[in-house]
Amino acid sequence: MSQARVAVRVLIAIGAGCLIALAQPPFDVLPSAFLGLIIAGVGFLAAQSVRQAAWIGGLCGLGYFAVLLHWMVEPFLVYPEQDGWMAPFALLFMAGGLSLFWAAAFAAARRMSSLAILCVTLTFAEVLRSYALTGFPWGLLGYVWLDSPIGQLAAWIGPHGLTFFTVVLIFIPLGLAQKERSFAALATFCALGFGALILGQLQESAPLPEDRPKTVRLIQPNAPQDQKWDPEYREIFFERQLEFSRQMPAVDLIVWPETALPVLLHKADDRLAQAVAAAKGAVVILGVLRQDLWGYYNTLAVLDPTGQVLNQYDKHHLVPFGEYIPLADLFGVFASGLAKNYGEGFQAGPGPAIVGVPGIGKILPLICYEVIFPHEIGAVAERPDFMLQITNDGWFGTFSGPYQHLAQARMRAIEQGLPMLRVANTGVSAVIDAKGRLRHQLPLGVAGYLDATLPVATAPTIYSRVGDWSVLVLTLLFSICVLWMRKRFSD
Repeated sequence: MSQARVAVRVLIAIGAGCLIALAQPPFDVLPSAFLGLIIAGVGFLAAQSVRQAAWIGGLCGLGYFAVLLHWMVEPFLVYPEQDGWMAPFALLFMAGGLSLFWAAAFAAARRMSSLAILCVTLTFAEVLRSYALTGFPWGLLGYVWLDSPIGQLAAWIGPHGLTFFTVVLIFIPLGLAQKERSFAALATFCALGFGALILGQLQESAPLPEDRPKTVRLIQPNAPQDQKWDPEYREIFFERQLEFSRQMPAVDLIVWPETALPVLLHKADDRLAQAVAAAKGAVVILGVLRQDLWGYYNTLAVLDPTGQVLNQYDKHHLVPFGEYIPLADLFGVFASGLAKNYGEGFQAGPGPAIVGVPGIGKILPLICYEVIFPHEIGAVAERPDFMLQITNDGWFGTFSGPYQHLAQARMRAIEQGLPMLRVANTGVSAVIDAKGRLRHQLPLGVAGYLDATLPVATAPTIYSRVGDWSVLVLTLLFSICVLWMRKRFSD
């Protein structure tokens, strides 16, 4: 094969991945995902060997993750003079590393010479990257359905089930065109898909009970990340949060975002007293850094009317290189974010937990990036009344990162059948109901506050009960059908 043809195939494979990524926020062009996956499927069918298939899958993945994660350069540009040189390496490392999962999926399916099996292996590639090492399930393929009725199926089959549904639906025309007999199984699943579409429509249109008679106030100070800890500005942002808290009418709950206080918790008695005084009797929840003998923690604190900490939760799933340094002696030079300023970074909390809030109920607290892990949210022993995410999306820039983060919070609400309050330093702060719909929101880059009543939960969803076992059952049944059809027609 000539070098020119190789170059064209490389560009087509990367371009296919880029098209798939355009279906994610902030672009939200759903048809581009269909086109990109069809091109990727055609490339798979054209592969002459396992090695070629691996290259095609890897290049598609590279295009997908490069576009999806281009916001990843933003944390390194907050202080460009010291960190800017690392930005391209960070994106290349992440996009290249994650593309290996897709390469393995294409290679495994090519070994079995089956486009139908690619539906299974690509789904499990997405599952594996959600769990492997510390896991990174950002921008899963199934999220492209968020704003359609099909997105409501996450309550039944979760995000990985949606990924499986996506690739099956899109690869059906290719399989039938190739007369791959095992695609009779795909046709069966397509029929199930139409039933699922109707089910999703019914799920979306089903009314929710009336909101709870509790009013919450979400505080968004809009502190740019390069000013947030600057002594010349941090008092301005603190006073801004106090001023928003003082506003009338009175509310039942006030929530400040992640790391809302400019001092460590053990030095914050006066600040906490000011916060509860401004709240005028409302319960206050805020984000703060704390320190003990073991190190530093990223913490959510629930305050009583005197400013004492009633309950607290320490973030347990930390951001590598941003909040802790894996193999610090080797990789310390790549530290960014808070980890750069706190030695080898933060200590992890014990894990997901339910926190009681007086007069409000039980909450599942999530700090920043913890909201992207669906399997961890379902790991708590009891069902909360709602989820609460506090975050500082100032690290994510102003184009794609914050909107992708918000989309994943909405998916968690659908999966669990739980409403979510999302309180972000720079936005988007939002009230999300149990069907993942945005009830109220404060736009990105706006200083302000939002008052709203508290939505109620639905009955526990199937996914909240069984978790990712649902996608295992789906793919197992599908694989059995495919292998049975192949055996039948090969005899």
